[in-house]
Amino acid sequence: MLAVNLPGERRVMAGQRGTRVPDLVDLLTRAQRALARDLGTVFEEEATTVDQWRVLRALAAAPDGRSMGELAVTVEIPHPTLTRLVDALVDSAFLYRTQSAEDRRRVSVHISEPGRAKLDRLEALAAAHERTLVGRLSADTVEALAGLLRDLRL
Repeated sequence: MLAVNLPGERRVMAGQRGTRVPDLVDLLTRAQRALARDLGTVFEEEATTVDQWRVLRALAAAPDGRSMGELAVTVEIPHPTLTRLVDALVDSAFLYRTQSAEDRRRVSVHISEPGRAKLDRLEALAAAHERTLVGRLSADTVEALAGLLRDLRL
């Protein structure tokens, strides 16, 4: 029997005769990159990247700030890349760093008031981007997809 793999699918061989399983990681990666690319284009008017927006969001949700290690885990960005992002946001006065009184080695990163104002503008752009997506796919489809992705949290 000749097996034909369709684009974006792979054939499962071990014990599952003729079963086609979508390559979930590939599909999710492609979707994430396409959405991030589109959102990044929207954020160009604010001279901000999607990763910078994610960092601002993560810090806005942490009133006491976060250490770089905590922030790296939260936004899932490698430390060297995160350091460059945070440095740029600090240079732009959207973030600031503080040193712990108890442990001078511990530094926390916080969102500033200008950073909150910037985040508000970015959130409005992101909401408009999502409304466009809902217009293309339907509210039910976007909500179902979001629900599935929330359930998938690894």
